[in-house]
Amino acid sequence: MTWIHPISAEVEETAEVLGGKALGLVVLRRLGLPVPPGFVISTEACRTFLRTGGLPSGLDAELAAAVDDLEAATQRRLGGPQRPLAVSVRSGGSVSMPGMMSTVLNLGLTTEATTTLADETGDLRFALDSRLRFLTSFASEVAGVGPESLAGIDRALAGQDTDTSRLAEAIQDVEQLIAERSGDSVPEDATRQLELAVEAVFSSWNTPRAKTYRELHGIPHDLGTAVTVQAMVFGNRDQRSGTGVAFSRDPNTGEHVPFGEALFGRQGEDVVSGSSLTEPLSELADREPEVWTRLLSALTRLEENYRDACYVEFTFEAGELWILQVRRGRFVGRAAVRVAVDLADAGTIGRDEALLRVSPQHLTHVRTPRITAIEPRDLFTRGLGASPGVAVGRVATTADSAARLAAGGPVVLLRPETSPLDMHGLAAAAGVVTARGGPTSHAAVVARSMGKPAVVGAANLTVDAADGCVRAGGRTLPEGTFIALDGTGGEVVVGEPRIDASSTDPQLHRLLGWADDVTGGRTTGRNEAERLASAQAALRRTGDGAES
Repeated sequence: MTWIHPISAEVEETAEVLGGKALGLVVLRRLGLPVPPGFVISTEACRTFLRTGGLPSGLDAELAAAVDDLEAATQRRLGGPQRPLAVSVRSGGSVSMPGMMSTVLNLGLTTEATTTLADETGDLRFALDSRLRFLTSFASEVAGVGPESLAGIDRALAGQDTDTSRLAEAIQDVEQLIAERSGDSVPEDATRQLELAVEAVFSSWNTPRAKTYRELHGIPHDLGTAVTVQAMVFGNRDQRSGTGVAFSRDPNTGEHVPFGEALFGRQGEDVVSGSSLTEPLSELADREPEVWTRLLSALTRLEENYRDACYVEFTFEAGELWILQVRRGRFVGRAAVRVAVDLADAGTIGRDEALLRVSPQHLTHVRTPRITAIEPRDLFTRGLGASPGVAVGRVATTADSAARLAAGGPVVLLRPETSPLDMHGLAAAAGVVTARGGPTSHAAVVARSMGKPAVVGAANLTVDAADGCVRAGGRTLPEGTFIALDGTGGEVVVGEPRIDASSTDPQLHRLLGWADDVTGGRTTGRNEAERLASAQAALRRTGDGAES
């Protein structure tokens, strides 16, 4: 049994072995796009770990050999006293579960390696910031330190002007938290750090949030996750560095324009967590035009390869772009319909395949409801519409209260930002509002995947979970107050407003016309979802329009 595979264009294993994330990296390699070197530990190793409680026999030798190859490729040494190598350790099941499992970044930055990195770059602040980021992810994912204990550390990471003395203090604080929680200090042996991180990622397959996500999306519990290990690219290196996420098309509308967010001088978790104020993706065009041009070229090549809208995560270091992840866009509702029709019009896919790409369930969200005639006195706050639709329900300020209150009717979850720990609350809520984050934050991505309305980045919103209330614009609303949110316009209003869901959709009209052509018009009197489902059933019976 081979447990580890390189991330290279020659790899032939499937997503069931490599996980979807690593397979995407293999595709990127085949297309000649920039990918940090690395390797992947297979899903079978995870299944063995979950079954036996230990890493499988022979994995240690393969891991040592894979690290040797990575060191040779980068001309660096993991945790080494000269030219230290740091790596990311990420989960990746065969079916994507965004944000549900563990990630450890900057692994290998031991105390000695951090000092060496500072000497090599001439930037002590960068080295300490990177060490602190490693320690916080290690504390959270390996040592089990809770988010409330790390809140102060997160604030130290939030500002690029945090001085080196404060960073050094924060490092000592998190090292103490790890020792108190685990009874041991962080290993200064980088190989041991890597083994612990791999075990933590494997174990995260069975966390409550991951189980909840799989149950909601019908994902089998016995698949396990792969672990992808790659050389770090540092988005926090300098002001010509940064990170971001991008869709090749707008996930809210399906329009053929790049959509996403970027952060300068930061690492990837700052974007996807929603904890930091992001810039529109187009800001790259002004500040890093070469990165922008290469990103647009990459998105075009990926759409040509997948014949679908795509999503990427990227980092740029000192003006050089690296792609860290790619997957299909997985749009829903109106966006899914528009992409399918537009791709058929372009000749990228056939009409029959376009019909098969849209789920009948998506059609319930196509005629996007909007709040109409908002009275100024009713407007509570406004943010960015991140997932279309309208949700009406009672205020809930924690995931637990959302799950509890949902037993008595619909609720709207309001949080500073969401994390995978909020998964049960997101599942229970009719919609979500966050004070921080952008349209590709955790809250936005999860809401869109569930077809639930979301508003993010409501900057004047304060969520006081201790007192069970929310505040904005001088008003305070206790839990249980009825509110409504418009995931298109970004408004949050008090009460139950008028809602208009009568808008027509020309792409839907055309798609359903194609569906009627397949069935010979024998669906008169049926609703839109039934018309599409009948066409799909007919296509599957004849074997036409098979998706690739």
